[in-house]
Amino acid sequence: MHSVAQLLKSKRETTVYTIAPTDTVLEAIKRMAERSIGALLVMEGDRVVGIVTERDYARKVILKGRASPDTPVRDIMTSSVMYVRPDTTNEQCMALMTENRLRHLPVMEGEKLVGLISIGDLVKDIISEQQFIIEQMEHYIRGER
Repeated sequence: MHSVAQLLKSKRETTVYTIAPTDTVLEAIKRMAERSIGALLVMEGDRVVGIVTERDYARKVILKGRASPDTPVRDIMTSSVMYVRPDTTNEQCMALMTENRLRHLPVMEGEKLVGLISIGDLVKDIISEQQFIIEQMEHYIRGER
């Protein structure tokens, strides 16, 4: 069972992409599209104040007839952001994401943002961990200790 800290160390892309609450939804969607990501953390200075996702865009802009260039991110962001600590296990993260239907979790150390993990990061890590266990069991069964 890996911790979030271990998962973050193994990620190829460690940049956490952000946006200000006063920026437009159009700017948020452009940033997500440019980087092929599904969410941006909304920051005021060093403080996480929300998260904006493609799902927010679909449900709170398109379906409500709003205009992306005229709508500030703060109007559609999710402001109650769940987060995890570096010592949280991948299994605890998976349970939290499943229970709350989340796809992204900021990683906080005290008040400081240290990373962001996605459901894809977790699935990849869990599959890798299970593959390692399978290989070890195969070696054991064949007597190749």
